[in-house]
Amino acid sequence: MAYEYDEIKISQEIFYSLLRNHSLEEEKETALFNAYLENDRIQMLVKSQGEAADSLIERYGSVIYLIPREENTYLGYSKTALRERLCKSQSTDRDYYLSQFVILILFMEFYDGQAVSSKTRDYIRLGELQNIISERLKEGCDRYSEEEQEKQGMAFNAMMEAYEALRSEEGGSRKRTTKEGFLYNILKFLEEQGLIDYIERDEMIETTKKLDNFMDWNILNSNNYDRVRKLFREEDSSDGNH
Repeated sequence: MAYEYDEIKISQEIFYSLLRNHSLEEEKETALFNAYLENDRIQMLVKSQGEAADSLIERYGSVIYLIPREENTYLGYSKTALRERLCKSQSTDRDYYLSQFVILILFMEFYDGQAVSSKTRDYIRLGELQNIISERLKEGCDRYSEEEQEKQGMAFNAMMEAYEALRSEEGGSRKRTTKEGFLYNILKFLEEQGLIDYIERDEMIETTKKLDNFMDWNILNSNNYDRVRKLFREEDSSDGNH
């Protein structure tokens, strides 16, 4: 298949915009967005450049996203880099797993619906999130033996130890050695990625349109998300809540 020069040039402009911003919005770059949407050949060129960069190119509504694959540490984060970004200094794997667990629990609180949209609430306050994390960790430790945890791939005991090792301070601590600071750092990271808005004065967490789109169209970390949801749905069902 021979491509026209203009098609190649426009596809490169689209991909460069995606590299810069990780997204391309119809409102901000209408001409490039329409070129991608209306010309299958340009769309194919952009997607092939995404594959070469170990990434996916997906359109959700009026936004096109560049989504690095899980192993892509150049456009995304390696496990080591993410642990350094989210956890306290000299952290261990259990601290890293706890940070990922917190993110999954946060997503589960917002998205667990079966209607047109999976979103079930508009906001959550930090204090409520802290309580839910503690409850979910305790439920996991009580329900599953260490052998079962290893089989399920969810180290509840280790994550509970990591969470309890964090001190608790009032007054909005920013230290990663405290529960408040640990969660604050995770929330700011998610805010930097354009996934949530954290209103500090009200300690209120809201999702963004970007995250809503991802969760409705292509749930982030779906394997891990579904595994955690299944584990706690089993727990809830055993209590007669569903």
